[in-house]
Amino acid sequence: MKLTTRGQYASRAMLDLAERYHEGAVVIEDIARRQGIPKKYLERLLLDLKGAGLVQSIRGRQGGYRLMRPPQEITLGEVVRAMEGPIAPLACVDEDAPQPCDCPCADVCGLRTVWAEVRDAIAGVLDNTSLETVRQRAEKLREQQAGPAMYYI
Repeated sequence: MKLTTRGQYASRAMLDLAERYHEGAVVIEDIARRQGIPKKYLERLLLDLKGAGLVQSIRGRQGGYRLMRPPQEITLGEVVRAMEGPIAPLACVDEDAPQPCDCPCADVCGLRTVWAEVRDAIAGVLDNTSLETVRQRAEKLREQQAGPAMYYI
């Protein structure tokens, strides 16, 4: 499975909101600047994320966007599905497909079982990784990058 720009940008925007969860609403311009996402594109993504029930918009002077639920309650799986649709490397293993696989050997296809395992593995990782987990990983990486504090006498 390869994420589109939509999925990548939405994941970054959601992480940005997770990092500022306790600060209240975050304005689009700030997210766009920090994440390097074009503002107009981000506006459309946030509307889709709002439609999926993942973010809420707040109007007014203190307005902006914020997560609908705490970061530990939102998974990357939810974000990816909201932007990309079902998590399936091929249509024949898409559980939400409108029609079953049309391959003549679908019932005895060994490849189909492999692709189903791939789907389940990807979904398992994404569904078991919360925004809070990603936020903590990012924080740890920033700390490692900064290195130990230097003390001078």
